[in-house]
Parts: sequence; C-alpha cells; structure tokens
Amino acid sequence: MLAGIRDETIDHDSRSAITRLIRSNPAAALAALVVVSATVRLILAIVAPLGNDEAYHYLFTVHRDWSYFDHPPMTAWVEDLGLAVAGGRVSAIALRLGFIALFAGSTWLLARLTNRLFGGDRPYAGFLAALALNVTAYYGAAAATFALPDGPLLFFWLLTLDQLDRARRKPESITRWVGVGLAWGGALLSKYHAVFLPVGMFIYLLIEPSARRLFLKPGPYLAIVIGILAFSPAIYWNYEHGWASFLFQGGRAAGSALFRPDLLARAIGEQALYLLPWIWWPLVVALVHGVRSATRRDGSNERFLTSQAIVPLLLFAWVACRGRVLPHWSLIGFVSIFPLLGAALADRLATEPKRLKTKLIVACLLPVLFILAFMTITSSRLLERVKPARLGEIAASADPLLDQEGWSELSRVLRDRGVLNDPAVFLVTTRWYQSGQLAYATRRGGDIACYSAFDARGFAYWNRPEEWVGRDAILVTVDDTTTDPELMRPWFDRIDPIAQVTLERSGKRVRTLNAFRCVRQRVPFPYANVSAREIRRRVIAGRGALHSTSDANERVRK
Repeated sequence: MLAGIRDETIDHDSRSAITRLIRSNPAAALAALVVVSATVRLILAIVAPLGNDEAYHYLFTVHRDWSYFDHPPMTAWVEDLGLAVAGGRVSAIALRLGFIALFAGSTWLLARLTNRLFGGDRPYAGFLAALALNVTAYYGAAAATFALPDGPLLFFWLLTLDQLDRARRKPESITRWVGVGLAWGGALLSKYHAVFLPVGMFIYLLIEPSARRLFLKPGPYLAIVIGILAFSPAIYWNYEHGWASFLFQGGRAAGSALFRPDLLARAIGEQALYLLPWIWWPLVVALVHGVRSATRRDGSNERFLTSQAIVPLLLFAWVACRGRVLPHWSLIGFVSIFPLLGAALADRLATEPKRLKTKLIVACLLPVLFILAFMTITSSRLLERVKPARLGEIAASADPLLDQEGWSELSRVLRDRGVLNDPAVFLVTTRWYQSGQLAYATRRGGDIACYSAFDARGFAYWNRPEEWVGRDAILVTVDDTTTDPELMRPWFDRIDPIAQVTLERSGKRVRTLNAFRCVRQRVPFPYANVSAREIRRRVIAGRGALHSTSDANERVRK
C-alpha cells in the first residue's frame, strides 16, 4: 500500500514537473502543442470518412502526371508520402498522414518566424501565434488533417516568409535567396495562390526605405528564377493541355460587372466562420494595428507582414464584390498576420495573464468539443433517437457527411455480383465528386469516368474518350433514378438497372444510390471543357484509335 502511495506521489510529481517545464519554457510548450494537436488530428483522420475533394484527390495518385487540371502536383506528392509510410495500403489515414506532418511543420515555422520578428522580451509570442493557428477551424482542423492543397500551401507559404525574412537581413547571401526560391517553388507547386508572395515582397521593397536597395541585388531575381523553374512541371502540363488549369482557376475568380455588397458581406462572414470569430476578429484588429505600425520608422517587421497580407485579402474582397468566392480562398492572407497576433497576445499575457489564459483555454477547448460533438452525432446517429422523430429527420437530412455515405455499401454489392471483377467494365457517374467517391470505394481509379460535358474536372484528361468505346459501363446515380440514365442513353445500346442501396434515418429514406448496366458504348463522350489544343493533341497521340479501339474493347469484353 505504501509502495502504491509512493508510486502515485512520484507520478504526481512527474506531472507537476512537466507542467512547470511547459509553463516556464516556450520551446517545451510548443513541443507539447505539436504532439497533442497531432494526436488529435490522427484520431480525426482515422474516424472521419474521406470528403468529396479528398476522394477526388486520391485519383491524383492513380493518374500520376506532371500536374493536374485543378491543382499543381504537390497534393499528390504529399499523398504519395503517406501511402509510402503505410506500405502502399490505401486508406483515409494513409492519404492524410503527410498533411498532418506538414501542419506540425507549419506550427513550428510560424513560431520560429514570430519569435524572430517579435520575440525579444516576448518569449511566448511564437507559441501564442502557433496556438492561435491551431485552434482555427479551417487551418487547425481541415487543412491540417485532410488531403487538401491548402495544407501544403500553408507550410510552404510560411517557409517562404521565413526564408524571405532571413534573406532580407543578409541580402548578400546567395544561399539564403536560393532558399527563398525553393520555398516559393514549393508554394507554387501546392496552389496557385503562391503568386501573391512575390507581389507582396515587391510592395514591401517599395514601402520599406532600407530594403529598396534589394532592387539592385541579384538575390531576389535569382529566387524568382528558381521558383519558376521549380514550378516548371505545372507549366509544362498546362502548355501540353492548352493552359487548361490556369484558365479554369482564373475563370473561377471572374464575376459580373455589378457591385454586390451582399456577396462581400457573405464572404466576410464566411471568413469569420472558417477562422472562428474569436480568432478572426483579433486577426482583423492585429492587421489594423499592423498597418498603423507600418507607418512608424521602426515598423519594418510590420511592413514586411502586412505587405504579404493585403494582396490576397484585397484581391478576393474585390472579387467578392462581383461574384461568389469560396470562403477559404482569401484565408491565406490572414496567415501572414498570425505573427502580429502572437505579439499582441504576448503583450496581453504580460499585463493580464489570468484573463488571457482563461480565454486561451476556452479557445482551445471549443474546437475540440465541436469535433467531438460532430463525430458523436454523425457516427452514432445520436439525434435519430431524439424525440420527436421529426428532429431526427431534420438532423439526418442536414448531415454534412451524407455525401460520403453509401459508397462502400454499393461497392460491396457490386463486388458480390462479380461486376467489379470484370476488367472490360468501367464505372461512371455524371458528377466529378461522385466519381471520386466511387473510385475510392471500389479502388478502381483507373477505370472510373465522369460523363459531365461541362464540369468533369480531371476526368476529361485522365483518359481518352475513345478508350471506352465498345465497353460496358456501370452507371451510378444518387437519388434521381431517371434523369442520368436518360442522359446516358444516346451513348449506349441499352441501360438496365442492376442494384440499389438505400440509406434511412429515423425510418425515413435520406439517400439512394442506384447502379445501372450500360451495355456497349457506341461513340466517345464529348467533353466541352477540353480545349481545341487538347483535342488535337489526343488525335495526334492516338491516331487511328477511333477506328481500332471499339473492336479491341469488344474482344476484351467477350
């Protein structure tokens, strides 16, 4: 008994020592933040089903290429890293593992950059900036866990800022400018938003008197050349495919000529929700203070950060005045403000420690509680048991995970019927995200098509349409059992229903997946979003295929 008491006392003393170490040592606090938050994300990555975008991004690893229609290739490379660690076994955690590791690196980079800029007498500035980033909704949960391009973009954006800060302090060092170029190249290979970085640096050189001499130094120009060379795989892919990706992403930012203040207000509100209001508002305040401080003679660091922030924030605000923007597009601008927020929080920690610590604890607990509640409700269907039953029906129909459900069940049905074992049969839907879910569920990514004339995304480029001629298809539709088969009828000899999977909540049908066998495709499906240049390239690459593929596939089918 005394030994048990002694052991318990030792354990208590050990925990107290660890607590004291974290409280007195910012580096230990940062390490604890990285370990604890990564553990939470690993659990989330295991239990959360693959989202629509993630399932589609899984196909990047199936169709390996220099780049992709939607995004540059970094997303695929990070997924490949996770798959390699998992021994090649495809799973949600394997696809997400690299993104969780990158966010741990982002946490460390942000803390290092903040401490270098504003550390001094604020030893916890870096930790507080990293903590604030970790408790945001989009960056701290979505981009930090799921297979999305914003995770790599965040890492390489921070790495570029870190290398730029080092280079501006020692501009004669060519090695540091090489680091800038490589970091910026990584950001470009992650997402096209990285084009804002040199624009922000250009603004900084204009408004920072001590930095204008860099216009006459070779370092910045060398960094730009290196970054563009690193980005060359995406440039090459676009050149080969009629600049399709650049045109697609650029066209998404186009809007009407009318001024729409309602859309701007909506965009700002969505920013706040994605970052969480109690983080978004302090960031806005820090941005305003940073702009004011930038006018001071000693405000070089503030000028450096605000120059990188205002370009994406103002551009997407302008776009939002004329059209719909996705909430996460502008968030990268706020990333450059987190060091300013960390410095502001460190000042408050010195003046009102108890009040700030209470707020930080609440800010940390709320996202965790939201995640736990979300996973509990969606995994156990808790609200289905709540009376009256109508409440369960409403909750079920509003389930954000409903789009991800039913695909595994349908895959099992098709496998039991031997459909998935037939190499002559390919699978198809009429929506790119449904084709992505079907590909992940069946693990037949190479035999998945999306027959949508105007928005097939990468499916319009991963296979030549004539490759499917002469083969049978399994068409999968969601809910509607008539429209999609009728749209597909001109391309096939016959279409027959073969399977159906129905999902119910509180005794009410909320989702139905239907499978049809489309017998012998007669002619290639036309993709309207494929450029004339791409069509010519396909004709040259597969000359004669239109005449021979149908007979060859017919022999395979038999």
